[in-house]
Amino acid sequence: MQIEIWSDVICPWCYIGKRRFEQALKQCGLNKNADIVWRSFELDPNALQQYPGTLNELLSRKYGVSLQQAEEMNARVSGIAKEVGLEYRLDYARPGNTFDAHRLLHFAVSQQKGDLAAEAIMQAYFSASLSVGERASLARLAPKFGMTEKAVLDMLDSDKYSDAVRSDEARAAELGITGVPFFVFDGKQGVSGAQPVDVFVEMLQQV
Repeated sequence: MQIEIWSDVICPWCYIGKRRFEQALKQCGLNKNADIVWRSFELDPNALQQYPGTLNELLSRKYGVSLQQAEEMNARVSGIAKEVGLEYRLDYARPGNTFDAHRLLHFAVSQQKGDLAAEAIMQAYFSASLSVGERASLARLAPKFGMTEKAVLDMLDSDKYSDAVRSDEARAAELGITGVPFFVFDGKQGVSGAQPVDVFVEMLQQV
């Protein structure tokens, strides 16, 4: 079974959805047999390479809410993340443009390390203050998924995998995907959002 997952590495619900989906795969006994294909989706393709302020400030501007309301939003999603074993430290998050991170994921997939890379990048962003828009910061993660820092930095300093990212995003548009995470099962059925584990289990059983 092939499952395509459109996501962005700085989307808090994408990481939660990843964990819930992994739990569903395990419950169904498919955690070692499913073919997971990570697809690129940028929440903000025009984002600065590295945002100068905090995530709370960014959310406050984006949604027109106060800083306190932005903090409360982050606290709520952090609480939900904790329920699936994730420790978000959003007060220290360093948001930025994710295009290079998506290119890195495609590079990792080409080396059969896509799942490991997706986990490493998300964990570093949400829990370890990764500067997601900085190539050097991304490259330093390479050993965590079995690649060399030099190989990753050399790739990022080129334009390799740019077409792959844009192709994923074009297909997302064709499918009418406007938010992530979005899961497509065997190219036939789609599920939007970080659904509860039992919803994913039901979908896996149906497919």
